[in-house]
Amino acid sequence: MKFRFITFWLLFAMVSLNSCKQKEKTSDMNILYIHHSTGGVIWQGERPSIITRAARKISTGLADALGGKARLPLLFDRFNKENNRNYTIKEMAFPKAAPYGWHNYPYDYYDIWVKHAGNEPYMEEPTLEMLTKQYQVISFKHCYPVSNIQPDKDSADINSDYKSIPNYKLQYLALRDKLHEFPDTKFILWTGAAQVKSAISEDEALRASEFFTWVKDEWDQPGDNIHIWDLYSLETEGGLYFKEEYATSSNDSHPNTEFALKAVQLIFNRIVDVIENDGTRTNLTGEKL
Repeated sequence: MKFRFITFWLLFAMVSLNSCKQKEKTSDMNILYIHHSTGGVIWQGERPSIITRAARKISTGLADALGGKARLPLLFDRFNKENNRNYTIKEMAFPKAAPYGWHNYPYDYYDIWVKHAGNEPYMEEPTLEMLTKQYQVISFKHCYPVSNIQPDKDSADINSDYKSIPNYKLQYLALRDKLHEFPDTKFILWTGAAQVKSAISEDEALRASEFFTWVKDEWDQPGDNIHIWDLYSLETEGGLYFKEEYATSSNDSHPNTEFALKAVQLIFNRIVDVIENDGTRTNLTGEKL
């Protein structure tokens, strides 16, 4: 009996020690993936069914139950198992369709996160003060109408939702200053989604290219807590328009499954690299260096 007792405690001690060692290796990280429709296709790794899209508006769990777990969280599950990590990624539609409205353009991030910053939600949408208490990494993006950039007006107005390069720049500069207030949080901003040629004018597409180039070359600052994932370059491959072979159709600027499978792996690469290496081992599109 005494021998069994000693054996039990030796086994218990070995298990406990091993558990402690595993805990020492484990890195906890809560990641928030903010999106609407284009981001939802990439999150899923395919063009989701109508049923899955409807279910996701109710809850991620329901969508997973009906259509299977999305590709991006599956990639993190595999990475965690292979590398003894505990990275958790969650998606959020931001802003919601009501009461704020289905708008996630530069003005809207400025409006919610800068103009109405604080510890209380604005029109039921969480502020950065709220989100950064829960998440250490926040990835966010715009829907493809962000590229419908209009001609300049006589003067820029940071408080205007008019889509122009000067307005966008003011809103982005204010947003950058705000993100810098949370140095312990890593932010990953996607360059704006492009559109297929039939859905946008050449002038709008040229302005979009100019703005997203400015974001990468001038707005983004080395060594800070903001990182870029260059969706725009992946979609256009150096052109002005979303390549039709990557789109749902010649008239629909949502990604198809082929593009989504490629993009989900690249955004996964980028997120992990930002967490573990401050983004130094991938390029802006998420290709490993």
